[in-house]
Amino acid sequence: MRINDCVAIVTGGSSGLGEATVRSLVGKGAKAFILDIDEEKGRRLESELGGSVGFHYTDVTSEKDVEAAMMNAIDSFGCINTVVNCAGIAPPSKVSGRKGVHSLDLFSKVIEINLIGTFNIIRLAAQNMQGNEKNECGERGLIINTASVAAFDGQIGQAAYSASKAGVAGMTLPIARELARDGIRVMTIAPGLFQTPMFDSLPEEARTSLGENVPFPKRLGYPSEFAQLVDAIIENPMLNGETIRLDGAIRMQPK
Repeated sequence: MRINDCVAIVTGGSSGLGEATVRSLVGKGAKAFILDIDEEKGRRLESELGGSVGFHYTDVTSEKDVEAAMMNAIDSFGCINTVVNCAGIAPPSKVSGRKGVHSLDLFSKVIEINLIGTFNIIRLAAQNMQGNEKNECGERGLIINTASVAAFDGQIGQAAYSASKAGVAGMTLPIARELARDGIRVMTIAPGLFQTPMFDSLPEEARTSLGENVPFPKRLGYPSEFAQLVDAIIENPMLNGETIRLDGAIRMQPK
């Protein structure tokens, strides 16, 4: 698929990896529709980038919200042929620590947003993509999910987050196999340590220290590098059913 043919939905597109993806796609001629709960940032980005960008306030766990957002995107741009799932949360909590036992509600919330929310977007996007005309490669659509290296190297305090992201990685291949009949590819990116709002509260010294744990390059990843991989996946039709680690060769320690 050519990037300038993309009409993309980007969840969590108001900031971080999602915002970088929106900026990169639009900068290369694509159209992007942001689904996010941060309306202020989403509207600001929509205004800044002009007519190639739309926004819809969306809770990714809500069937009603997602259906309305997709209809809005289709009304605005004619179709949906690309999805980039970036929405997610990562609250730390030990199973049993000095602050007590892990909240079951918190565990459920992380699974609901990161895993069930991703699946909610996938299933409804796939339903819409099945009606698209095939391009010259036989593609009707592309879905790119965001997992994490925590899916494989989960640290202490990441039980909920690791479980949610392992679920995203785990469903990539079976969904890719199912949707292959419709010409819809499914891929997942598993980022390592990236400069996202998750790290904004940390002092510069702490961020530098985290970056030095990366074998190479010895720094936190840039959101633009995530967006660069999204671009590569879009343009290479043989990339399908795989989870790609984007992590500078880091393997996370227990804590």
